[in-house]
Amino acid sequence: MDDFIQVDVMGVYMTSTLHGLTPVVMISNEAGEIMPIYVGMSEGVSINSASNNEITPRPMTHDLMTSIIERLDASISCVFIDEIKDGIYYARLKLNYDGSTIEIDARPSDCISLAVRTGAPIKVRSSVFQSSTIKEDEMEGMMTLDSFVNSS
Repeated sequence: MDDFIQVDVMGVYMTSTLHGLTPVVMISNEAGEIMPIYVGMSEGVSINSASNNEITPRPMTHDLMTSIIERLDASISCVFIDEIKDGIYYARLKLNYDGSTIEIDARPSDCISLAVRTGAPIKVRSSVFQSSTIKEDEMEGMMTLDSFVNSS
């Protein structure tokens, strides 16, 4: 079985793509290797605000999901990014609930956003991570989402 490596969120950046400016979440392993995951604007903002410990006046969708999980006396034990098909990442949310473990298929952006909010570990299948890494110099020209928002 392929093994998993734990990663951390480096930050949310903006980059130019064929579709215009697009948020990209950069995750890295302990060796400093970097893997980009392109996300939608609202997901990028959600991950960024959670990474910055920002509290919004009203709960965002991922805040609501976190509250529901907590109110049900469940917890997120881990999130897994375990597959890539046709350039699309697939992920699972692993919940502990009522003495059982439940795995739920989810978008990586949702998993990352919930993990950042709850402190749950983020793990990527080694083969997926290694096939998706970029060099640090490929980040040249990207600006953090915070810088982008503040310059607008």
